[in-house]
Amino acid sequence: MEMSQVGFSSHYSKKEDELMLGAVGAYGWSGTVVHQTGTKANIFPKKSFEKILEDRNHSSLLGYSVTTLNDRSSVYYVAGAPRSNHSGQVLVYTLDAQKQPRVIDSEKGEQIGSYFGSVLCPLDVDKDGVSDVLLVGAPMFMTNQKREAGRVYLFSVTKGILSDQGFLYGPSTSENARFGMAISAVPDLNLDGFSDVVVGAPLEDENRGVIYIYNGDRKTVHKLHSQKILGEKLDPKLQYFGRSLDASGDLNGDTIPDVSVGAYGNVVQLWSRGLATVKTKVTFLPDKISILSKPCNINGRQVSCFQTRVCFSATFRPKTTVGPLSLTYNLTLDADLDSSRVSSRGLFSKTNERFLQIDTQVYSTDVCKDHQVYVQETPDFMNSIGLRVDIDLQKPDANPVLDVFSPKSWEFSVPFSKDCGSDEVCVGDLVLDVKREVSSPSASPVLVSPKNRTLSFAVMVTNKKENAYNTRVIATFSKNLFYASITPPSDGTEVKCTAIRETQALSCQVAYPALRKDQQVRFGISFDFNLKQLQKEAVVNFEAKSDSREERPVDNKVDISIPVQYDSEIILTRETNKHFYVVDEKSKAKTTVKNYNDIGPEFRFTLKVSTVNFPISLAFLTVSVPVTSKGGNPLLYVTGISTQSGGPVSCEANSLLDHLKISKKPFTPSFSQESFRGTKELDCKTATCSSLKCVLKDMEIKSNYVINVTTRIWNGTFASSTFQSINLTVSAAIETSQPELLVIANNTLPVKITVTNPREIGDLPIGVIIGSVLGGLILLAAAVLLLWKLGFFTSKYAQLRQQQEMQTAADSCEMS
Repeated sequence: MEMSQVGFSSHYSKKEDELMLGAVGAYGWSGTVVHQTGTKANIFPKKSFEKILEDRNHSSLLGYSVTTLNDRSSVYYVAGAPRSNHSGQVLVYTLDAQKQPRVIDSEKGEQIGSYFGSVLCPLDVDKDGVSDVLLVGAPMFMTNQKREAGRVYLFSVTKGILSDQGFLYGPSTSENARFGMAISAVPDLNLDGFSDVVVGAPLEDENRGVIYIYNGDRKTVHKLHSQKILGEKLDPKLQYFGRSLDASGDLNGDTIPDVSVGAYGNVVQLWSRGLATVKTKVTFLPDKISILSKPCNINGRQVSCFQTRVCFSATFRPKTTVGPLSLTYNLTLDADLDSSRVSSRGLFSKTNERFLQIDTQVYSTDVCKDHQVYVQETPDFMNSIGLRVDIDLQKPDANPVLDVFSPKSWEFSVPFSKDCGSDEVCVGDLVLDVKREVSSPSASPVLVSPKNRTLSFAVMVTNKKENAYNTRVIATFSKNLFYASITPPSDGTEVKCTAIRETQALSCQVAYPALRKDQQVRFGISFDFNLKQLQKEAVVNFEAKSDSREERPVDNKVDISIPVQYDSEIILTRETNKHFYVVDEKSKAKTTVKNYNDIGPEFRFTLKVSTVNFPISLAFLTVSVPVTSKGGNPLLYVTGISTQSGGPVSCEANSLLDHLKISKKPFTPSFSQESFRGTKELDCKTATCSSLKCVLKDMEIKSNYVINVTTRIWNGTFASSTFQSINLTVSAAIETSQPELLVIANNTLPVKITVTNPREIGDLPIGVIIGSVLGGLILLAAAVLLLWKLGFFTSKYAQLRQQQEMQTAADSCEMS
């Protein structure tokens, strides 16, 4: 046993009148335990613990710490071996009849190098003579941040068998602390009848040191500390405060155990303070708040109010401490709102705030103070107004202190008088009716345009039963809408609406504070369409709610869905370089076309797409060009297409643009004589067309986008054809990528040029000839009738004969 270091640790068992001595150097530093009774020493042989230690490198250091666990009839010996298998081990053993150890249980450390088992502390929590827990220190336990924070493990004890109960929560994991380097049991610091524990962390707070106090509870220990004492607060010069501890006695005679703490070159005596347990009572006058009674005048307005009386008393430990206790108490109204930004329903008259702080002295008998509270207008009259009372010491270092396990905060409440019968339970029956204000049938889509951007609803809420407090209509609407305005009731009933944009909802408070029995309220709600969110339907879900109990919720909801289309406000316009083309009387069809000029005259047109208030993400423009007549003669030849360089417009026309490659090589056309008589227009109905397709992307509002098209008119076709005048028509059509959603009012546009042939005499249609003949005959008949009435057709012969007879008679008279 030379170099065995017997006495490295020691523990005296009063029950067995036996002294345990650790011998960490024995057997090549495997270690052992020596039991000393009187003058007789019992030294265990090497083989006693050899198997359980599995000591391959002879460095377990068994006996680094020793203690005993007491049962009613037995004693269990405990020894720590902090380097056993590198992670540490704790052995629990008994002695047989031959006084040799028999290991009944063991616990191994979880981390290599943590020195698990270097410190042992048994604790009889309920003071019944039986060890309830064993605290095992591992002061070099390393955290993930590579800091020796330390750890103290908690084991429950049942007849010497250890059960893992976790560990105590102590220092931060981000700094060195060596938490658990010293552990000491305390008889009863807080005088609650249970033993407590103090744990040292000498490296915490940059080696200045900290101690933690943990309180017992029935047969275990609270894992959260009740007090943390920093050595630096006691003396800034202290180093390694908490490296050793003792708390076995009362040093100042106040019946409370005190704690001695070792530091580097110092011992600090900490005297325990008395404890106070505070009781709080709160009463309200009146015991119910009447919203109809407004007896208090606040800033010139009458409001509902009530009086609250707050009373405190204290119980002191030990009984020699009689107070007073200097407290600061805080009163908070509607504390469950949990935000200073939310208005409380009640405010203290003294501060006009929901908070009130008062200093007071508390004795063993009640000390009371009264405070007046006035009630603000609130949407919630169903739930009671809450009052929270919080207390704290005016001076943290005062004596006595507050018991950490007694309440320091209380909740009280005062209800509203609801005027709903003796049971004070309001049962309402809300009926909601909503109709869309529209002139056209609701089934037809709404066309959203600059002149029609509002969606309006007529809302009617009726209550058929008892008062419905805080009645409100909630309207949840789709993202293509936003709240615009309300039309208030004509009878003056108050309706307030508030939009909640985060949830796309609108809450309208109706007839505050309550919609009474058989009361009916009508008002209007208007929404505007959100042009940044285009959807096929506008959906609004209405629901009537109140804080009263609802008898028939089935008629409280109305869901409305309306199909929607949007006027895209796209405008398609044109410009041309000419409107007429006269075929030259001397021109003839050329047999060989060497360049564009040989084809015929140039016909240029520009298509302009304009946006107004809608940003259009995607649109398609189709330009249909008549290229061949029914007789196979060419009509228009596309020679050029251009758009703004780098702009959002792109056109695909490889099959249409200079498709005969006339710009590169001569071409020999063939023309056949064709009659266009009776045809007014050469378009895609009377001729064959080829299409130019353009895509317009990301069109901004109030912008113009241009497509320029250059063509040549095939002079040979019109020089060899029979006609007098005919329209040559290009057709342009535009649509959006969602034509069923984004509507273009005028989406087609003709681009015309009139071609005339002066060599041809115009044919008179048969209808014109027949009409002319009939017109002539009618005119002749009218003339004859007029002449007849004027006597033009009276006979000259009868007149001359009458004149002759008169002349003969005259002559006869003269002769006689």
